[in-house]
Parts: sequence; structure tokens; C-alpha cells
Amino acid sequence: MAERRDRVRSSDLAAGPVGLKEVADHLGLSVATVSRVLSRSATANRISTRTQDLVWAAAEAMRYEPNHLARALRRKKTYTMGVMVPEISEGYSASVLSGIESALLQSGYFYFVVSHHHREDLLREYPRLLLSRGIEGLIAIDTPLEMHLSIPVVAVSGHQRMENVTNLELDHTTAVRMALSHLFDLGHRKIAFIKGQEFSSDTHYRWSAIEQISQELGLSIDPRLCVQLEGTEAGSDSGYQATGRLLEQCPPFTAIFAFNDHSAIGAVARLKEQGFQIPTDISVVGFDDIPSARTNNPSLTTVRQPLRSMGETAANALLTYIEPQMRKEMPTTLIVKPDFVVRNSTATVSLVCRRT
Repeated sequence: MAERRDRVRSSDLAAGPVGLKEVADHLGLSVATVSRVLSRSATANRISTRTQDLVWAAAEAMRYEPNHLARALRRKKTYTMGVMVPEISEGYSASVLSGIESALLQSGYFYFVVSHHHREDLLREYPRLLLSRGIEGLIAIDTPLEMHLSIPVVAVSGHQRMENVTNLELDHTTAVRMALSHLFDLGHRKIAFIKGQEFSSDTHYRWSAIEQISQELGLSIDPRLCVQLEGTEAGSDSGYQATGRLLEQCPPFTAIFAFNDHSAIGAVARLKEQGFQIPTDISVVGFDDIPSARTNNPSLTTVRQPLRSMGETAANALLTYIEPQMRKEMPTTLIVKPDFVVRNSTATVSLVCRRT
């Protein structure tokens, strides 16, 4: 028996794919133990690492294939979730999605992901399409939902006020207070703002927080120093274009507070192109702390949202609606606390604001 547990011999390999029982019999383990390992059950961590490694090695060598259909029919579940995102690209959505994936895979769930690019027809059609695929729950990332769904929903930055929807929202007031207080303490009083697009769920709430915190700090918001992102494509180009409009039509400013890191990176590129030194001439603050914020030149001072953790929290919240052993009543809103990361894109305000 010891020899069988240490390796899989060629004589033990089946001619075709095998099931749980064959793997369990080969290893001399119970079907329940093998099932807990291969389904990544939450209780699998109680099984020794060596045993788990042996189970996975045997499953691979013996060409184990899980019978998802039998499992679904037996439990009357599909073990499938839906995820809606604006787009899949480096940044906010991808980071949240990585946390969702980790949590769902850990619990043995599969998921469908669709990207709607803010198209109204897709926003209407995708929930129906996902329901037709048998999803048990839906996670909507920065996505407005217009129709009531019969399944549980978790909205990440969605600000939905609907039945069966739990909202996962950042504490925007705290986030904005961190950013503006940082600039205020560095002596900045002429601050330009790059607002989010109208369709973004966070735009209204973050701008309301900016107005509130500016008033608390005694900062005056000059309408000429406010521009809004345009277009639906992800990336830094919208921030690049918005900063161009600031430079063309606005009075001098010493800092920019951008809606997200992508737009902040675009702002830095446009300012440098126009001959400004960052942060000597103009400081720039972003929002989100995406991976490229740290590697940008200069590295970006930014509000950090715990994006991967938010994805995990969203998935686990959805599971509490669905899994019988976890089921409990969920609040309508879960608040996420931000952090603030000071890097090299901000500095004490210059005595002279240089404009080209």
C-alpha cells in the first residue's frame, strides 16, 4: 500500500478517464477524502498537504474526469455564477475579477464572464442570457442593472437599490479625504479635477465626496478646472485628452486629482509632453492602485482600493445566499475601506506655477 501511495505505476493506469472511486481505491483512501481534495472543498485544508499532493498526482496520471452533470443533478445545482464587467483589461475590472475567480474556484464553482462595453443592448440582454445558462447568482462590476432578477446579485461599485442585491461600495468620503488632505498639506490650493464618465457608477458618489471634503478643507472648486472623461474605452487615452482640455482652457493649477489611475497616467503623459516636470511643476493623484501605478514614471500617488479582496468578498457574499451551510441574511450594503499610497507623483507646491 505504501508503494501505491508514493507513485502511480503504469500498470495502474486506466484505459480511459476514471471517476472518484477508482482514484480512491488506487490510493487506499475514502471517496469522501478524495472528493474533498478534488472539489477544493473548504474542509480540504484539514487533509495533510502530502495526501492532497498524492490525490492530485493520481488524478492527473489516471485521467480523472469530474462528473459535473451528475453532481449538479444530484444536488439540483449548476455550480455556475455569472459575472458582468464593462471590459476585461488591465486595471480595475481585471483585478476584481481575479479575486472573484479565486473565491469561486475554491468553492468548486464555475463562472461565465461577459463584457458589455456600456452598450445598452448588451446591458439588457446579458442578464437574460446568463440566466438561460443556469447561473445561480450574478456579480455585476461597475455595471448598472435595470431589471429585477430572480437570483441573488452582488453589485461591486454598482450602487443598486433593488431587492436581492447586495452592494459592495467603497467609502468614497474617506478616500477623497485622504487624497485632498494630502494635496492640501503639500500646499496645493489650485487643484484640477478629472471626473469619471457619466455611465460610471462611482462618478456621482465620488464627485459628491469631492464637493463635501473641499468645503471642509476650505478649498474652492473652480469649474474651469473640472473636466470629464469621454468615451467608453479603457486605458489612459481619455485622461490624456482630458488633460489637454485643461491645459487649453483653464487657469494655472498645481495639482490634478484624477478619477482613476488610467486617467492619471494619461494626465502625466500629456503634462510631460507639454514640458512639465512631475511632480516639480504639477502633482498628480490617481485612484484604484492598479499594478501599473507602481511602475509608471513617476510612480503614482493614489487611493488604493483593495480590488482583489473586493472580488473575493463579492464572491463569498454571493455564496452566503446560495450555499445551504453558509446561507444567512445579507445586508444591502457592504462598505470597503480605502488606503492611500504616497509615491513620486506628488510634492510640495512650487512657488511658481509654470505654464507653456
